[in-house]
Amino acid sequence: MAATENIAALVPHQGRMCLLERLLSWDAGSVVAASRSHRNVANPLRSGGRLSAVHLCEYGAQAMALHGGLLARASGGGPADGLLVALRDVRLRVGRIDDLADELVVSAHRLQATAAGMQYRFEVRHRDCLIAEGRVAAMTRPA
Repeated sequence: MAATENIAALVPHQGRMCLLERLLSWDAGSVVAASRSHRNVANPLRSGGRLSAVHLCEYGAQAMALHGGLLARASGGGPADGLLVALRDVRLRVGRIDDLADELVVSAHRLQATAAGMQYRFEVRHRDCLIAEGRVAAMTRPA
């Protein structure tokens, strides 16, 4: 099974909306993944042939979901359904991302997790340069 399909089994996003392609590392508190999906002309978030940097928040949210799915699988359960409820302290250092040549490296670090929801800090890097960061929160419902 391809890496993207493995990730899709752990997140609610399917098909082209599953933006993360490779799991690089993870532990109890964080996850790091990589992707070149921002270069794909069929990326569903593109508008007018471009992909705005604001969509890096979705990459961060998917990293959060991936981490939750990995933790659930490790404990013998399934991933929980989630609803994105807040983005905070988002800083974008580029205007668009479809023109970035190399892969994006997305990390998410758990700040808080309860049965009702979770909050993560995310960072997105391109060529070791920080291009986006922020916090994302989701309400969860067990699978």
